[in-house]
Amino acid sequence: MADNAFDVVILGGGSGGYACAFRAAELGLSVALIEKDKVGGTCLHRGCIPTKALLHAAEIADGARESEQFGVRATLEGIDMPGVNKYKDATISRLYKGLQGLVKARKVTYVEGYGKLVAPDLVEVEGAAYRGRNIVLATGSVPKSLPGLEIDGDRIITSDHALQLEHVPSSVIVLGGGVIGVEFASVWKSFGADVTIVEALPHLVPLEDEASSKLLERAFRRRGIKYELGNRFNGVERTESGVKVSLADGKQLEADLMLVAVGRGPVSQGLGYEEAGVRTDRGYVIVDEYCRTSVPNVYAVGDLIPTLQLAHVGFAEGILVAEQIAGVATTPIDYDGVPRVTYSEPEVASVGLTEAKAKEKYGEVETLVYDLGGNGRSQILKTQGSVKLVRQKDGPVVGIHMVGARVGELIAEGQLIYNWEALPGEVAQLIHPHPTQSEALGEAHLALAGKPLHVHG
Repeated sequence: MADNAFDVVILGGGSGGYACAFRAAELGLSVALIEKDKVGGTCLHRGCIPTKALLHAAEIADGARESEQFGVRATLEGIDMPGVNKYKDATISRLYKGLQGLVKARKVTYVEGYGKLVAPDLVEVEGAAYRGRNIVLATGSVPKSLPGLEIDGDRIITSDHALQLEHVPSSVIVLGGGVIGVEFASVWKSFGADVTIVEALPHLVPLEDEASSKLLERAFRRRGIKYELGNRFNGVERTESGVKVSLADGKQLEADLMLVAVGRGPVSQGLGYEEAGVRTDRGYVIVDEYCRTSVPNVYAVGDLIPTLQLAHVGFAEGILVAEQIAGVATTPIDYDGVPRVTYSEPEVASVGLTEAKAKEKYGEVETLVYDLGGNGRSQILKTQGSVKLVRQKDGPVVGIHMVGARVGELIAEGQLIYNWEALPGEVAQLIHPHPTQSEALGEAHLALAGKPLHVHG
């Protein structure tokens, strides 16, 4: 038993789990990392990385299809899905090998197998016991469904199945207009499919600022992506050739297949959490701002806890926990200050508060919208969209919301502006390189500081 005693035992090798393992090992702690599948978890194997690879292939397809408007004669002969999947899988494989190398280099004890918490300081893996002075739960999430909606993996599929498709469906109904649904809708449209999104809430990407949602909806309409907003899903039946979906208002839609993208739920069932005294709510493990559970020396991170389901949030939580265990002074994460990106065409990126949330919090706010029509680089790329700033009245910028091609690359600067509580005048003093899209962020702050440059007053 003594051989299997560690400072930290981590259950789950996804973004949160492996980040915690690497940081803890770096801080001189002995670490066991337990994973039933492959290190890297959802993000690397079934989430961020493969979907972004598909989205890049979709961008290439659009580039070929629209090349004429740039004076380039190219034709799109079609989408070779086995070829697309080969490119996607090669990308995953390279990153996976790198990650495995890091596990060895950091001297983390890697245990492959199905782990279960059998006591507050003990994880059992297929008969072997691993005792931890500290336990970190990082078992992640899986795609959710709706009550009574059966996923068959053939015509009614989740994002996991969608990533393995060997053909482009001719028509798809996407159930859910959040990040996952919108990204797959974008890919399939670029690949030539007929796409309809069904979303019960009044807008696509409903967690974003309403102005961003409306811009995305307008862009999708231009692209020919159809959507039913504020309309609930009622049921689905399989037909000879695909699926027939009925909506609350009586409307019926038919397609080859339906993607169920109604969010992801935590993996916590049957893992011994509650028996060990760990408090949960609807499957999520409840933690304080330091990711501590209701049981001393047991922590939880990533999609398992009710924070933003983003890989970079998992990384940050894993590092936070490792540093606490090692006795390093830590600061809780400000989740509003975490950048969020939807990688559709166009992209939606934001950090900080929406206008509605800022009004709730501060009462009076100022907003400014800078249209990408005034940005040279955006015109070269032929993209449309805007940068919207939300400012506490006479105070710092508390929300940055962007829509347009490649704006996901700009949000890191937005993160600094929000987290350093910058005033518009302070950002306006920074010189942005020309011609880049980053200038749009600079010019929006110039305008908000009362020094508009390329803005129609």
